[in-house]
Amino acid sequence: MELTGKNIIGNKESGNGSKSFKATNPATLQELEVRFFEATNDEVDEAVQLAKKAFLEYKSKTNEERAVFLEAVADNIMELGDQLILRCMQETALPEARLTGERGRTVNQLKLFASVVREGSWVDARIDTAIPERQPPKPDIRQMQVPLGPVGIFGASNFPLAFSVAGGDTVSALAAGCPVVVKGHPLHPGTSEMVARAILKAVQETGMPEGVFSLVHG
Repeated sequence: MELTGKNIIGNKESGNGSKSFKATNPATLQELEVRFFEATNDEVDEAVQLAKKAFLEYKSKTNEERAVFLEAVADNIMELGDQLILRCMQETALPEARLTGERGRTVNQLKLFASVVREGSWVDARIDTAIPERQPPKPDIRQMQVPLGPVGIFGASNFPLAFSVAGGDTVSALAAGCPVVVKGHPLHPGTSEMVARAILKAVQETGMPEGVFSLVHG
């Protein structure tokens, strides 16, 4: 995968800002190739507006459709292969075994949430029936968990995969039916872009609405 350094706003690349930065290998203190564009206010706003628009359609997707989407993300991350691990090693100086294990954790999180979504009990539906003859009368009360809207995620520096672009915060929001805008951590922007492209590919493969996921740098 060839990195572009651009933000991913919905289904398009965007690099309109004048500010940019490069990742640094913490083991050698040398800058890595590819310059990354910091998102402008307009680009961030566009990502948020797309997420708001996508929410209306995405929250109506069936449990099965969302589960298939999450599983596609997991498969696409694995398809990145050694290239993802190598870039992540360069950006973090973490050893290969640690990052391979963390990638496994990330993929397993996606598959776990897919199974929870598919099973359906997460909505925690409850019915407390009315007792009209009681004084004062008891009303009929019904409740269930529902998605509330777009979610902003800030990637962590110490877990470049499991708590970053496709980490637990992102996957739990997507599983619940909430679009996500991720601010990638500047210490591993190349890793962030690669994982973001895996998610975007899954969006397109499974027919999810544009704006269900975006990645901004800076």
